[in-house]
Amino acid sequence: MSELHRHLEDYLRLRRALGFKLAFPGHVLPSLISYLEAAGATTVTAELAVAWAGLPRGVLPINWAHRLGAARGFARYLKTIDPATEIPPTGIWPSVTPRPQPWIWADADIHRLLAATQTLRPPLRAATCQALLGLIAATGLRLGEAIALNRADADLDSGMLTIRDGKFGLSRLVPMHQGVTSKLREYAAQRDQLCPRPATTRFFVSTVGTALRTGNVDHTFAQLTTALGLRTAARRPRIHDLRHSFAVRQLLQWHRSGEDVNARMTVLSAYLGHVSPEGTYWYLTAVPELMELAAARLVQGAPR
Repeated sequence: MSELHRHLEDYLRLRRALGFKLAFPGHVLPSLISYLEAAGATTVTAELAVAWAGLPRGVLPINWAHRLGAARGFARYLKTIDPATEIPPTGIWPSVTPRPQPWIWADADIHRLLAATQTLRPPLRAATCQALLGLIAATGLRLGEAIALNRADADLDSGMLTIRDGKFGLSRLVPMHQGVTSKLREYAAQRDQLCPRPATTRFFVSTVGTALRTGNVDHTFAQLTTALGLRTAARRPRIHDLRHSFAVRQLLQWHRSGEDVNARMTVLSAYLGHVSPEGTYWYLTAVPELMELAAARLVQGAPR
């Protein structure tokens, strides 16, 4: 067995151990290895991967895109072992809308973002924006879930949130760190002082006491990130990336401490409100550092 074939087997075994079936990649990637070796290559190159992906005739372009996607997944893994590996580009053929690559927030940038909310006017807008974004960063809630919270859903005595009818109609309980609970108490007191007679039962309110609108929150977030220099033509952070960053920080912590990530994944999946752990495993391949840590642990656990 060649070295490339051995790397492919390790890659497939790793991903399948993480819960991915990989039926399509498992079917087509062996032919990629044969194609590379026939061309005299010892690793994946962008040129050869694109040429291989486009080999089938009489098929829709989406088929080429899927083949190239399989090659990209393997190349990302292989690059953690062989730096000479080239990751093929995306967008060569039309496909379904790709899942956006998460922009992982550094802790320092989160602190800058929350501090910048205090420049907003009037004071209720500043308080609401800081508490809302802080909660998402600290718990990984979806923006829609946070906006939909009613006062009765936030038990600030026990530090527990109730998410009702979240994505896919799922409901769940979200325990909070006492520091997060304390910040929400401060916000609730300030909210009730600045808006004693709101027109909604929602926990987070607008400057006129109504429920928040997603579009308005996104607009404010764009203003803040632009002012901080975090938003550029090439980098467009989203509020949802705060959720991604929460999940990634937790996974990195488990990996670095040597904990059994597979055993913990179900808990994190439930906390985030994913339908199944497979939705959480995605972070392992979306963030290079996590993929490298997972690959390193696979190598350490492999028989000698």
